Amino acid sequence: MIKRLALLILMLIPTPVMAQRAGTLISATPVAAPVTGIRAWQMRYWTSGPRGPIQVTGMVLAPPKPDGERPVIAWTHGAWGVAESCAPSLSANFWKTTAAADAVARGYTVVAPDYRGLGSKGPHPFLVGPAAAHDTLDAVRAARAIPGAGAGTRFAVWGESQGGHAALWTGNEAARYAPDLQLLGVAALVPPTELAANLRAAREPNIRALFTAMIATSWNRHYRAPINFGRPRTAGIINKFAAKCITLDMRPNLSAIVGMLALRADLRNVDLGSTQPWARLAAENNVPIRQPGAPLFVATGDKDVLVSPDLVEAYARKLCAARTGPVRFVRSPTGDHVGTTKETKVEVLDWIDARFAGTPPPSDCGRL
Repeated sequence: MIKRLALLILMLIPTPVMAQRAGTLISATPVAAPVTGIRAWQMRYWTSGPRGPIQVTGMVLAPPKPDGERPVIAWTHGAWGVAESCAPSLSANFWKTTAAADAVARGYTVVAPDYRGLGSKGPHPFLVGPAAAHDTLDAVRAARAIPGAGAGTRFAVWGESQGGHAALWTGNEAARYAPDLQLLGVAALVPPTELAANLRAAREPNIRALFTAMIATSWNRHYRAPINFGRPRTAGIINKFAAKCITLDMRPNLSAIVGMLALRADLRNVDLGSTQPWARLAAENNVPIRQPGAPLFVATGDKDVLVSPDLVEAYARKLCAARTGPVRFVRSPTGDHVGTTKETKVEVLDWIDARFAGTPPPSDCGRL
């Protein structure tokens, strides 16, 4: 009897393996929100990696008073960089670049993962779909353990740019990876869905060069893919640019301008879509043409010089042609890469409200 009791006690004590299970909260530190009516925590949690558990950081925001289990919006951020210091949760600009306050005002708990390698050790797998999806799903799981956050199991995911790519991949991975959660909607704004094709179509050469550098550095570290293009100096220039974070007030100095000119020259004839192993890796991380288990909202803007609006519309057309489910599609004639998110913010939140209310989702497949 004593032996059985001792064995039962041992079974109930968390082991290191159990403690590091994906979706487990490690810590949640309250932070002061610059917006009234919001409680905020910077959290650290576990997610799954190719070689074992990985720590990830992020933010959780909620209305001031718990009211049972709240609906959740997972906010997947756009590109901030690929260096560890480029985590949105570490920056005061976090509050300027999310729709957190608007979502919390409507009663949502907002979960905003930094993604692995941003704010935590290890390489950041930039535009690697499954990794971003698992980081997001495990963030929603971990937030449920924060007292006062009131995070429920029903959620929608909403992201822009890199985060639009992450949102679509989260939808595709949700049912398989996190069957304990219920996904009700996916909103993807200016999402790069075909990575190599999008780099070719980018209309601004500086931005094209910068994002090629970010992909090259990230995938070199994550996949061990060799930087086997450009000139002998190219890898060094790429790594210098990839060490910097993207900020709202970026002002290039003379050194950065000279470096960018050199990088553009080195990458002028480089097409990752025809260079191995980059072409294969890009294809693996293109967004699949299948319904992500929930209604879709996809938006793009004609003034976007980074993510081709034609490619985004082509993605929506392919989904409709495959009869995967309802797709709400918005193409703004005035929206640019950042402005499209601002232009559609209210419409996206209304659309998400309707998903939680159980209203039949609208679809634009009939006109695409």
